Amino acid sequence: MTIAANKAVSIDYTLTNDAGEVIDSSAGGAPLVYLHGAGNIIPGLEKALEGKKVGDELKVSVEPEDAYGEYSAELVSTLSRSMFEGVDELEVGMQFHASAPDGQMQIVTIRDLDGDDVTVDGNHPLAGQRLTFQVKIIEIRDASQEEVAHGHVHGEGGHHH
Repeated sequence: MTIAANKAVSIDYTLTNDAGEVIDSSAGGAPLVYLHGAGNIIPGLEKALEGKKVGDELKVSVEPEDAYGEYSAELVSTLSRSMFEGVDELEVGMQFHASAPDGQMQIVTIRDLDGDDVTVDGNHPLAGQRLTFQVKIIEIRDASQEEVAHGHVHGEGGHHH
């Protein structure tokens, strides 16, 4: 069986940046389980896994446009501390849900605090970075009708309702 749309796929992976630093890894834990073709993982990695089979190992470099996008300075803004009413202590690195310019919800991260000025960044933390994945395909199975309808894998290693 090969990886294709509507297959539940389990992979072991290690994600590194251009400096070779490990950003994330399934080592020592459960494999990542996703529904192929449903946009559960970044497009560049999903495209590279298409057609692979159990036991295949590959190293994939994914450019920003096929990962988390280019870094956008337009997603960085400075807000007044009063915009965070109800939060007693603000700290760099804290994340909040906010409305994006298109009306969608986005996560913003506090990047800087300067008196009453709070600089927030709506970019994904990995935006603008080339990402390298070392991947081994562990399992491939047909997804259930329910998994396909919901757009993600259920049960062990997947989403639990």
